[in-house]
Amino acid sequence: MEDEDGEDLVDEAIPQGNNRLHTQPDTIPGGTRTGPVSPLPPHVNPAIWEERKNRVKAAFLHSWSAYKRDAWGKDEYHPITKYGSNMIRKGQGFTIVDSLDTILLMGLEAEFQEAKDWVRNELDFDQDGEVNLFETTIRVLGGLLSAYDQAGKDPVFLRKAVDLADRLMGAFETPTGIPYASVHLRDRRGVPGHDRGISSTAEVASLQLEFKYLSYLTGDEKYWKAVENVVLKIKEMDSLDGLVPIYINPNTGHFQGGEIRLGSRGDSYYEYLIKQYLQTGKKEHVYKEMYDEAIAGVKKHLLGRTVPNNLLFVGEISKYNPKNLSPKMDHLVCFLGGTLALGSTNGHPIDSSQPRSRFSQLQESDFKMGEELTESCYEMYRQTETGLAAEIVYWVQNADQIKGKTVQQHAPGSDFIINDRDGHNWLRPETVESLFYLWRLTGDEKYRHWGWKIFEAIEKYSKVPTGGYSSIHDIRQASNINFSDKMETFFLAETLKYFYLLFGSNDVLPLDEYVFNTEAHPLPVFVPPTRFLARTAPGVGEERNGVMDEDVDVAPEDEDDAEVVGEEEDETTIPQGDEDDEEGAQSEGELEVGGDEAIGEEGEEDGEVDQVDQGLEDLAVDDSEEDGEGEEVAEVEVDYEDGSGAGEEEEEEEEGGEDEQDGEEGEQDGEEGELDGEEGEGEEEEEEEEEGEEAEEEEEEEEEMDGEDDEIEPGDADDADVPEEAIEEDNVEERDSDRGLL
Repeated sequence: MEDEDGEDLVDEAIPQGNNRLHTQPDTIPGGTRTGPVSPLPPHVNPAIWEERKNRVKAAFLHSWSAYKRDAWGKDEYHPITKYGSNMIRKGQGFTIVDSLDTILLMGLEAEFQEAKDWVRNELDFDQDGEVNLFETTIRVLGGLLSAYDQAGKDPVFLRKAVDLADRLMGAFETPTGIPYASVHLRDRRGVPGHDRGISSTAEVASLQLEFKYLSYLTGDEKYWKAVENVVLKIKEMDSLDGLVPIYINPNTGHFQGGEIRLGSRGDSYYEYLIKQYLQTGKKEHVYKEMYDEAIAGVKKHLLGRTVPNNLLFVGEISKYNPKNLSPKMDHLVCFLGGTLALGSTNGHPIDSSQPRSRFSQLQESDFKMGEELTESCYEMYRQTETGLAAEIVYWVQNADQIKGKTVQQHAPGSDFIINDRDGHNWLRPETVESLFYLWRLTGDEKYRHWGWKIFEAIEKYSKVPTGGYSSIHDIRQASNINFSDKMETFFLAETLKYFYLLFGSNDVLPLDEYVFNTEAHPLPVFVPPTRFLARTAPGVGEERNGVMDEDVDVAPEDEDDAEVVGEEEDETTIPQGDEDDEEGAQSEGELEVGGDEAIGEEGEEDGEVDQVDQGLEDLAVDDSEEDGEGEEVAEVEVDYEDGSGAGEEEEEEEEGGEDEQDGEEGEQDGEEGELDGEEGEGEEEEEEEEEGEEAEEEEEEEEEMDGEDDEIEPGDADDADVPEEAIEEDNVEERDSDRGLL
């Protein structure tokens, strides 16, 4: 069997286990547990869902008004104590910038104007402080780029994005090009992670959507090359059927340790593989191939089923003992259901033009797996007393796992265990995200009803009467709810956005025209110029000299609301295949911004859809011309745990590249070349032996570090491969790789 590109399909079967024991009937009106349902016609949204969508908007305003009252301009909000805190001295706009496109989506004109004024007048990246590369990219850079696109190509946001990205580029200045975990903003230099410079795989491989889109806008290839290099280096490394360890060493270019999981520190690496393929008009097949290989690896190594309800879950393994599946699953893994559905359909709804009956075997297998995982994630909510999910669960596979467990740790009849330190809830978006994708692609109303149940639980237990919503220490007992006094920025940027889209019309932000970054910032699909594709899709399209035939001038910053010449575009459609379109091969034009800086403005280009009906086409914004100075606050020390922790293994030695080069050069010069070549072959054999010895040493060190991690018991909540020094003594939970800060 072949897919649409003529490639052979190799399907890995999903383990079926015993017959389902889930006997509860589906009492949701209009919902079904199986079978595709044709999506509603565009623009049609029943009154009940419009009302519920407006409830989500009210929740956002309840949060935003409290943040504005108590913490305006600060990175994060603490709704119980009613104050704001910053990651660095003056902050980097986490809450405001992360919320911009949600505000636009909801049509909140006054709130958008205030936020834009703050970005223009107060947001300053020229600060003496270190920030996490990954979090700053997905939240701030991604937020600015999405706001630029959604606010009619407003240059205020693009200027700030270029300034920030240029500062972040210093993180890539490492021996391998794999970035350090952090960067000093003013000095524009990378800062290694706290444990000998180790970075998280998800963090270094989840920058690509943002940097590549910025290259497309500006015509500056440097951003593209920097992030492309990271993924192509990972492609050349050893993997377990496409699955990779969660730590990587920027100095050696090798993975560190052996733990493999799709939760924290691993998740968005896999998410960004398929989304990179979709973002550039399906031109770069290398990322689709890497994604397909990885999902086949998930099916082969990471899937399990529960008792009593035969739910499908994704566990964790060590590459040194891949047959020993741990039933531990982070809530973060719940992104995967929606991603599988997206990858199976390329964002096109299942309807008469793309019926499920025409799916290939691989498409059907992936989609079914996405459906089942999304149901399991919903059950993580439904099966608790509060209707809220815990941060981590251990799925029950046999009766021995629940021996000795309290009712609080394992509710009778439940499919999972929640250990004492795993019961916190940070209002994460991943389950709602997958519900949105499944509803948008199938039209099945059950996903909306499941989402409404989750929203009601959040309203009941997490809402702070005086304003905002708070994370909860432990969701296992409804009578014992204690707030953590923190409203994560992703609650506004992701969770409420996905609720709003789930309950709204199905024509907003079409999934075949936009990709959402891992912070839920929508970025448009585009066709890059040929020179950007030299390493991933050589020969595609036809290069043109320059990025645009006509430059577009933008007024100085204090007049950046002036009318921009050449902004109007023709409505076009996204190319669905690999059409080589000369017009689609050019990048956007250069803009002259202040001094000698050049940033891009949208041109008329085939293969691009930039206009989305969100009720904001006529939004008029008048910037204040006053230049404000951000309020200075005491410096706050931030522990970016994902960028700091790693295994205790010895750093792997750099191997053989110079010797192999010597051998190759020698072959060009007669007998001397032959001798050099033979020497190179001998050294290569020695290197193979050294690699084997190093693997054995690394395995021994891994075992010493992990203790009994190769047989993770359901009661072990800790991530056993993380060194003790990376875990705070008070056992505070770690910040997960792509969705939140502690």
